[in-house]
Amino acid sequence: MNISQPAFPPLPPDLIAQFAAIVGERQALTAETDVAPYVTEERNLFHGRSPLVLRPGSTAEVAAICKLASQHRIALVPQGGNTGLVGGQTPHNGEVVVSLKRMDRIREVDTASNTMIAEAGVVLQVAQQKAAEVDRLFPLSLGAEGSCTIGGNLSTNAGGTAALAYGVAREMALGVEVVLADGRVLNALSKLKKDNTGYDLRNLFIGAEGTLGIITAASLKLFPKPRAIETAFVGLKSPEDALKLLAIAQREAAGSLTSFELIAAIALDFSIRNAAGNRAPLSGAHPWFVLMELSSSRDDARATLETILEQGLEDGIVDDAAMADSLAQRMAFWKLREDISAAQKPEGGSIKHDISVPVAAVPAFIAEANAAVVKLMPGARPVPFGHLGDGNIHYNVSQPIGAETADYLARWHEVNAVVFEIVLRMGGSISAEHGIGVLKRDELPDVKDPTAIALMRAIKAQFDPLGIMNPGKVL
Repeated sequence: MNISQPAFPPLPPDLIAQFAAIVGERQALTAETDVAPYVTEERNLFHGRSPLVLRPGSTAEVAAICKLASQHRIALVPQGGNTGLVGGQTPHNGEVVVSLKRMDRIREVDTASNTMIAEAGVVLQVAQQKAAEVDRLFPLSLGAEGSCTIGGNLSTNAGGTAALAYGVAREMALGVEVVLADGRVLNALSKLKKDNTGYDLRNLFIGAEGTLGIITAASLKLFPKPRAIETAFVGLKSPEDALKLLAIAQREAAGSLTSFELIAAIALDFSIRNAAGNRAPLSGAHPWFVLMELSSSRDDARATLETILEQGLEDGIVDDAAMADSLAQRMAFWKLREDISAAQKPEGGSIKHDISVPVAAVPAFIAEANAAVVKLMPGARPVPFGHLGDGNIHYNVSQPIGAETADYLARWHEVNAVVFEIVLRMGGSISAEHGIGVLKRDELPDVKDPTAIALMRAIKAQFDPLGIMNPGKVL
């Protein structure tokens, strides 16, 4: 997918040399083969171009890059692990890429205040491991956690499988360090849980997708490490039954219910058929599944999970269930869930939606959306799955069997319109955790309050008057 915007002037050789002098020749990439990994993304949906990729190693270098870019009106695209799904990290029109991967230090771990200061290029899995080393938990967990970075997680306000208990990325950050468009550095790396000294500037940058400034570090919340984790894969008849099971789980487990994933049978079938090593978790066929996990500081998690499942069986909600009896089985359960996205690729084109609706409306949304999509495009295969506990459903639609992929994907926005109409009517959001980028940019004015759009534009103009920070994204 190519996105056209008004192009910025070409980058003169003397400016390339000035940028290279900031980061060092080895960290300024201009050769086409070196630049290639930074101008496309893993789904191969977006293709960009860039004359220069800069790999700074410090906040000072990022500040110098922004200052020079501002002086010469050179557009910049910040990039973390390049795992984004909406084209926000792609240089669509020849912008300079600023890759934060080299900024990968854990500056501090403070167990007394339960905080960690991590630079933007720290891989999420590394942050999780560093927390575990001091008997703490950093609970943000995503399918791409082995390659996505803290800066990208915050810039997109990532969600993940533990948002039910711990919230999204914004709720896991106490403070940020940000380089502004003109090169000034905002040092807001607070470790305080209480600070009422004016506007909360931190939250302007979290979720802004690099359009207001470049996040270079963050002060992250840590939590007590669970002593017991119990996981179950459950087969049931419908999303309505899954909602009833969620109510039982929340009543019995309270705050120890950390994940509650809803999975349609077709999604699980794709994962088993198209991902190596995956096996059916239950012996029989079921229309719907739930992957549920409890995490507790006490040793009562297994008994609590058994109580939830027994109640579900008594109420006729649960048809079958398997509890993980080992770490290997738990990881196998989660692999089934995490492989769903990649497992759709062999099925052909997939039109993806990252939506949220009120939790109680999830069953009705799925039913209405399925009917509307199939009516629009007979043979289309809806593949809904996601975080039922917080109302966030990845509503993907695989192409009809035998269809031409290019023809199918050409109807992306047509399918969007059908799905988004239902989402908005139910009081939901068209972007729950992946961001806006360019994929949903043109739809945003139609679904966002006009006053909110006007305020967003005013904030953008104040922080980035030259329009050089990730131009063409979000707005």
